[in-house]
Amino acid sequence: MTENSKDNSAAPCGVSPRLLELLICPVTGGPLVFDREACELISKKAKLAFPIRDGLPILLESEARDLELST
Repeated sequence: MTENSKDNSAAPCGVSPRLLELLICPVTGGPLVFDREACELISKKAKLAFPIRDGLPILLESEARDLELST
């Protein structure tokens, strides 16, 4: 077992921290903020929350939660 695979087992919501650093918003191309509690990736610019399911970020606009409707 390599050191990297150890890191993945403790990854938040089952996602590699390295992957979280690389992902960008598919709508705006801007940064995504990881919400550990909700297991979501937040695009403040697009006002969307993309879910993480079974360790996979779902970066489809049709699957995202509209943050303006949630407030």
